[in-house]
Amino acid sequence: MDYTQGTEEEKIYRAKKNMLWFGIISLTMSFAGLTSAYVISKERKDWLTDFEIPQAFYLSLGVIILSSITFHFAKDLIQKNDDSKGMWLLITTLILGIAFVYLQFRGFSEIIAKGYFFTGSESSITTSFIYLVVLMHLAHISVALITVLVVIYNHYKQKYKKGKTLGIELAVTFWHFVDILWIYLFLFLYFVR
Repeated sequence: MDYTQGTEEEKIYRAKKNMLWFGIISLTMSFAGLTSAYVISKERKDWLTDFEIPQAFYLSLGVIILSSITFHFAKDLIQKNDDSKGMWLLITTLILGIAFVYLQFRGFSEIIAKGYFFTGSESSITTSFIYLVVLMHLAHISVALITVLVVIYNHYKQKYKKGKTLGIELAVTFWHFVDILWIYLFLFLYFVR
C-alpha cells in the first residue's frame, strides 16, 4: 500500500492510527522488559515464593474484560448512529474503568494487610516488582480513562457523525490494549512465582 496516496484526511487517518500502534509497541516492549527483569530476579534468595495475588485483582480482571466489551459495543452503536445506547455504554465503560482502578488500590490494601510493602524494611524485591508493574499499568489506565472522557464529551457534542469516528476507534484500540496488558500481567503474576 502506498501511504502517500489518498486525500489529506485519509493520510491523517493513517498517520494517527500508525502513531497509536507505535506507542502500543513501545509500551509492550517496556512491560516485556519489566516482566523479564521479574523472571531474572526470582532467582534471588530473598524472593517470596508464597506470595498470593490479592482477591481484588481477580475481580479487576473480570471488570476490565467487561469494560472492553462495553466499549466495543459503544463504538459499534455510535457508528450505526444509535447515539443514546452508545452513550450509555460509554458511561458504563467509564464506570467500569473507575471500578478497575478502585479494585487495584483495594488489591494494594490486601497486600499491605498481609505485611508486604513497596519499600522499607518490610518490603521485598517480589512486592516491589508487583507494585511497580501494577502502578505502571494504572498510569496507562488513567490515560485510557481520560480518552473515554474525551470520547463521551465528543459524542455528546455529536462529533462522530457521517463516518468520522477516528477518535472513538483510537480510544477503543488503546482501551483494548491496556485491557489485554492487564490480562497478560495478571496471568504472568499468577503463573510465574
